[in-house]
Amino acid sequence: MPLASLVAGLAIVVLTSCASSEGAPSEGGSPSAAPASSPDRVSVVASTNVYGDIARQIGGDRVDVVSIISDPSQDPHSFEANAQTQLRLSNAKVVIENGGGYDDFVDTMLKAAGNPGAQVLNAVTISGKTAPPGGGLNEHIWYDLPSVGKIADQIAAAFGKADSTGAAQFTANASAFKAKLDTLVKDEADIAATAKGQGVAITEPVPLYMLEACGLVDRTPGEFSEAIEEGGEIPPRALRETLALLTGKRVAALVYNEQTAGPETEQVRQAAQKGGVAVVPVTETLPPGKDYIGWMTDNIAAVRGALSR
Repeated sequence: MPLASLVAGLAIVVLTSCASSEGAPSEGGSPSAAPASSPDRVSVVASTNVYGDIARQIGGDRVDVVSIISDPSQDPHSFEANAQTQLRLSNAKVVIENGGGYDDFVDTMLKAAGNPGAQVLNAVTISGKTAPPGGGLNEHIWYDLPSVGKIADQIAAAFGKADSTGAAQFTANASAFKAKLDTLVKDEADIAATAKGQGVAITEPVPLYMLEACGLVDRTPGEFSEAIEEGGEIPPRALRETLALLTGKRVAALVYNEQTAGPETEQVRQAAQKGGVAVVPVTETLPPGKDYIGWMTDNIAAVRGALSR
């Protein structure tokens, strides 16, 4: 779901959970207490801690990474920017955004920050993904592992441009990261080899790239998942059809976005549980204590487990 639609211009609202540096929480929960970027490191700002973690793995101790959205309990779709975010963007050498309408507030704030020299990496653009004919773009690129590999290469290149002495290290780190991605891609292919086009239901399109790579087919009425994603009213017919998939056990699993739960999605989740359909929870940002590879490993394992029930 687009973050930008819920950020009105440059509304500066103190939101303490979103100003912490990766691996360095702000003291006392105050955004103003977040540590300043080290002059010896490449200053990086990422729209979410997903891209922040990838940047940290590639940059190592030569980069200083801040993720704008880093609280796992924060619904990314209701994010409101704060003054600390504006300050970090004004000093950033590299900015990593998702694009595709997901986090347009980054471009808005970066323009206001007066930092035209920042290298801006747009994940959707890097991925090459486009909307299918007559459909909308699934902007949740971080669930598409091949795209994440392309993003890792671009991050390494941007870091090398900002810090030429570390270029070889950045390239090596990106290669190591992509080797781990390759293992996950194989895991998805292994699931696809046995999934044989089994159907699944979703609450919104967040995990679709992963599910498709696992050979699974989304059976959810488009009107249902689109309404959840856009925060709109769900047509009663679409809700009934979604519930029927679960009560009739016509799908192998319900893949449920925990960060955008509401009355209708909770109703769907309960229907899945009562109908004996496996529920696979997913999130849009990193869970506590997880890095990107560990998170995706768990997600893929959960899908495998659901299909084996």
